Amino acid sequence: MTERELLTSGLAALSLDNPQAVDKLLEFSRLLLEKNKVMNLTAVTDPMEVVTRHFLDCAVLAPYAGGKVIDVGCGAGFPGIPLALLTGAEVTLLDSLNKRIAWLGEVIEALQIPNASAVHARAEEFGHREMFDLAVSRAVARLNVLAELSLPLVRVGGRFLAMKADDCAKELDEARHAVSLLGGDVEEVRGYTVPKTGLCRKLVVIRKIAETPAKYPRRYAKISAQPL
Repeated sequence: MTERELLTSGLAALSLDNPQAVDKLLEFSRLLLEKNKVMNLTAVTDPMEVVTRHFLDCAVLAPYAGGKVIDVGCGAGFPGIPLALLTGAEVTLLDSLNKRIAWLGEVIEALQIPNASAVHARAEEFGHREMFDLAVSRAVARLNVLAELSLPLVRVGGRFLAMKADDCAKELDEARHAVSLLGGDVEEVRGYTVPKTGLCRKLVVIRKIAETPAKYPRRYAKISAQPL
């Protein structure tokens, strides 16, 4: 099976039929692996695993994406770039490392993704409070930290999606207080298997039900040292 066949069949399993997105995702894979030779972007270096562990994992979020989306701590562009290619959402990729954002800007231009933009800023300093319909994060920080960085950016009625490992129950329990303080409510914890793999993951879906108090988010040093 080729990368194209794997990606196409995996997307079909998610009811996502978008040949143009397939072309651009495969080109993104090529650009990612080439740049990864000189910049630490991903530990995944096999093209077939880029398809499964990155693209198909991120594609699970596509049904939630619409309106204005922000990818908090986007890293090498996941899940933001796949969501921009697979949906019509207006996606902002946010990261604190300028060289990653500069590269993502080049990728967006090369792949001609008009509904995506890459912004260099720390989430807690970004501003743009309650302006996004959806915040997403695949970052490795714990959920109580991610919630403080992400929920202030989401409008009331919007959602925050956190991509987590299958065994995240303890992490979720310790984050429930923070989620509530920040105006959120855990709407769903969705277990899923990444298409074409046996990899089990969790998607934590948090609905924004009230405005986030103005004192949040705090400075990152405070968030890190004293999580809510």
